[in-house]
Amino acid sequence: MSTRLRIVELAKGTAADISAVEQVMESAFDPRFGEAWNRSQLLGILGMPGVWLTLARVDGHVAGFALSRAIVDEAELLLLATAPAYRRRGVGSALVRSILTDARERGVVRVHLEVRAGNAAVDLYRSNGFAKCGERRGYYRGKAGEVYDAHSYSVALS
Repeated sequence: MSTRLRIVELAKGTAADISAVEQVMESAFDPRFGEAWNRSQLLGILGMPGVWLTLARVDGHVAGFALSRAIVDEAELLLLATAPAYRRRGVGSALVRSILTDARERGVVRVHLEVRAGNAAVDLYRSNGFAKCGERRGYYRGKAGEVYDAHSYSVALS
């Protein structure tokens, strides 16, 4: 059984951190689902207004990241990944809590996310107050053409 890490350092990420983000995605996202973004997509969205990248470091290593965007009074958690060696040790929870805090500070009243049906991260999101609010049948396409439903979740910030 894994133990919770003592220190997860959270910091704002920039375009200079994209290689580390790509490494986490490569290890964290199962390639059969095609969920990882490419460098061009990451760099493109990072330059947009309201977008922020949060890095989680443990002992100086990037253990996870979250990419979010706020528009007016709503935000969306676009991507979140934890490197497999750091899963179930508090990194994902620290990232989600950080995103919710950052969103509040930006004047956001509700945060949304979308996740592939069957993704184990749903437990993380639910434990941080997210509730299912929608479903898109056949939304995601896997690398071999498989079809997966998307589930939408949101949480109201008080």
